[in-house]
Amino acid sequence: MSFDPRSLERLQELGRQLPKPLEAPTPQAQTKPQRQHRVEIEEDPEELFRQLMQVSPDGTVPEHLMARLRQLEAQRKRAPQGANAKRTSANKGTSSDPNQDDSLYSEFEQMLLEEDDA
Repeated sequence: MSFDPRSLERLQELGRQLPKPLEAPTPQAQTKPQRQHRVEIEEDPEELFRQLMQVSPDGTVPEHLMARLRQLEAQRKRAPQGANAKRTSANKGTSSDPNQDDSLYSEFEQMLLEEDDA
């Protein structure tokens, strides 16, 4: 392949003006904590369920959050009953209608079980 003298000259000028590599990120930017949504940090499965239903406009939940909910459910079933009772009584005081929340949670849990069977 051959270039005319002007094109070759222009190409050589551009070659000298290549961008320099980017600077490494500062340590301050790396240590800055990221804000996480409540559904990512919630440890109580019932509260996590409520948060998921609040942020989901049509009731669909990403698979990684469903897996997290299942994991928290499994941990709750293995946990001692005394710690479980304290957690449940504390959560019921913050809810506006505990009966509605319990029925929604039961329906969602049934849906999870049906999904596991499929």
